[in-house]
Amino acid sequence: MTLRLSTVILPVFRWHEGGRAAWQRAEELGFHTGYTYDHLTWRSFRDRTWFGALPTLTAAAGATERLRLGTLVTSPNFRHPVTLAKELMSLDDISGGRVTLGIGAGGNGFDATALGQEAWTPKERADRFAEFVPLLDRLLTEEAVTERGTFYTADEARAIPGCVQRPRLPFAVAATGPRGLRLAARHGQAWVTTGDPKLFETGTPEQSLAAVGGQIEKLGKACAEIGRDVAELDKILLTGFTPEQNTVLSSLDAFVDFAGRHQELGFTEIVVHWPIPDSDFATDQAVFERIATEALAQLGN
Repeated sequence: MTLRLSTVILPVFRWHEGGRAAWQRAEELGFHTGYTYDHLTWRSFRDRTWFGALPTLTAAAGATERLRLGTLVTSPNFRHPVTLAKELMSLDDISGGRVTLGIGAGGNGFDATALGQEAWTPKERADRFAEFVPLLDRLLTEEAVTERGTFYTADEARAIPGCVQRPRLPFAVAATGPRGLRLAARHGQAWVTTGDPKLFETGTPEQSLAAVGGQIEKLGKACAEIGRDVAELDKILLTGFTPEQNTVLSSLDAFVDFAGRHQELGFTEIVVHWPIPDSDFATDQAVFERIATEALAQLGN
């Protein structure tokens, strides 16, 4: 099974002081996709530089030619399907059809309350996600949409001329629970996981591997329920949140071992964080670039 290698470039670089150069270098290194997080701010970066995802991706579209671009991930925490659909359609046009939408249910981070609302319960996040994704799907594939849901309303919303990619740009749905996996099975062209969060700090690599293998099995069952072949979905692992954390980028051998074990499970894309000095994502740039240029060949891709 062919494996792709992608990177996520957090929106922490001023565009003219390293931002443009990072995205262009990602393309030069041969990464399949350059993703960025779609948050208002995130964890230890709350009081540090942090730019908006969609403007960053728009700039990246103009600075690159081949690199696919995407969010990893956006969520309903501060997005509405109608406005998001218009921005995504525009970005897909600007990039010449190189956009993937990574989308998840959101969490309890800073985004959850930044607009002044109380943080949603896990059930409400799942309920909103279950309404958000199908409506966004319609908004990106139909010329005019009217929908009145429990959480989201569209009134004759237009998406003309539609996406460059047909019938719309691909969705990569981040999910581990049953409802989210069903959304991935029905609406996704890809599925995303970061592993099992319960194992991040105290689990072992072996336990993590078994956990993500179990997630893939559950995804297969969700696909089977609607008569879909799970092989149709790309399976994306965002690294840095398994027990290995970022030690997978400590050497070429360490990464090849990690990626190979996950490729055997059925993953088709591994995503690594672009190095950021003085952060949890501080990585030796030379080692990182060696992984980017040599790892896939060692894995038989």
